[in-house]
Amino acid sequence: MAAGEHGSGSGHGHDVATVDPADLPFGSVVTGSGRVSAAETLKEPTSSDVPFAPSQLTRLDEALTMASRETGLLFSLYLGDLGADPEARCGELHDQLENPTDAVLVAVSPDQRVVEVVTGPEARLRLPDRGAKLAIMSMTASFKENDLHGGLLSGLRMLAEQAGARRRAHPTTNKH
Repeated sequence: MAAGEHGSGSGHGHDVATVDPADLPFGSVVTGSGRVSAAETLKEPTSSDVPFAPSQLTRLDEALTMASRETGLLFSLYLGDLGADPEARCGELHDQLENPTDAVLVAVSPDQRVVEVVTGPEARLRLPDRGAKLAIMSMTASFKENDLHGGLLSGLRMLAEQAGARRRAHPTTNKH
């Protein structure tokens, strides 16, 4: 990353500072053009920064895929802060989904202790509020036991069961 300081130059209407390379922090260098270039060390996420192990993420992905495949609805999961108005934020997130009419968003903000299930109009026909509330109750019971992963898996499973199997189009018959 270039800091934009010049070590030497002709002036051209700009102030030019002279930088002693020995005074630069570790990872910095004065380039041939006189600019100071500094490398930044990126911090790798630690297990405390990431709530799930890779195997748990895989299981969540499989649960989302299976729920969507079995029901024909788009299931999506949001985990994070929902801001000052969680209900409005959940609505915004749901509206950003590929096909919000047939979508189910499960939004969880552990720090705010908020769990929301948002359904589009078509999804709501198959997943009424009562079914969503039962899934939320199951998830929060797991969350209280510090089982975020298990709660999400169980909630997704319950929501998919409540929605039922994908509606199949009736085959047309040709009558002669």
